[in-house]
Amino acid sequence: MREGSIRGLRAFCAAARHLSFKAAAAELCVTPSAVSHQVKALEERLQGALFERRARSLVLTHLGTELCAEVQPLLHELDNVAARFEQRLGRRRALRISVTPFFASELLVQHLHEFADSHRAIDLRVETSEVGAQPASGCDASIVLLPAPPPGMAVRPLFPLTLAPACSPQLAAERPLTEPRALLDAPLIVHNRRPRAWHDWFARMRVPNGQPRRATHFDSSFAVARAAERGLGVALLPVTLSDSWFASGALVRPCAGELQTVERYFFAHRPEAAGNPDVAALRDWITTLFAVG
Repeated sequence: MREGSIRGLRAFCAAARHLSFKAAAAELCVTPSAVSHQVKALEERLQGALFERRARSLVLTHLGTELCAEVQPLLHELDNVAARFEQRLGRRRALRISVTPFFASELLVQHLHEFADSHRAIDLRVETSEVGAQPASGCDASIVLLPAPPPGMAVRPLFPLTLAPACSPQLAAERPLTEPRALLDAPLIVHNRRPRAWHDWFARMRVPNGQPRRATHFDSSFAVARAAERGLGVALLPVTLSDSWFASGALVRPCAGELQTVERYFFAHRPEAAGNPDVAALRDWITTLFAVG
């Protein structure tokens, strides 16, 4: 197949995944106009429309759906073959992974040198994505936090999200917070994405009417942890991801009691990427470090 044909098929498959020429262009590092022209050339060659072009969206036609299902696995296999040959030749290769921000900063970064030392030919490119988002389509693999495995992906379950109270040493020294009930009268910090977490934690501790009476709200785990460190109140923080804060003494656990949520971290990648040796190496390394024991 001609090189131009492969480029056109790549452009089409990227647009089919995103249903957007703009998003496909960002993934392929070209202009939206280039993606549009490549798709149009492919349509002319096939003598059929691949998309319905609506005012603000793209919709795959029946022909487009069939072509994407046929071509996408072949493109992945081409990428896998190239990766295997590059591995044999010892050439440097880029591997893109999408990770939730708090997982990246508080857990993954601490261990990345181990992967880098063992896989010197791989340039790992870490991107952050919102908590609760599906795996990023432009990345080779993702670590996501979801209530259930993302559909249509090859998945390795990691650890569940478990929350525990945390506060500054000064606040723990100033207030009697050793019993769960005492936290009812303490200033609490709430993550906007988990507005009922404190309610569920108090219920787990068998404390009736467990609603925060004074609360400050934040929209990120890092902001919640930082606010707790500064003495603003008691926060519910992910236990595994906050180990470094506890080990350094920046935060303490004022009382016992953990809440295991329905969310869990998953390592996910497209099934076709299983043949990519770099994805397999990252998957096995991540699983060894963070899989459920």
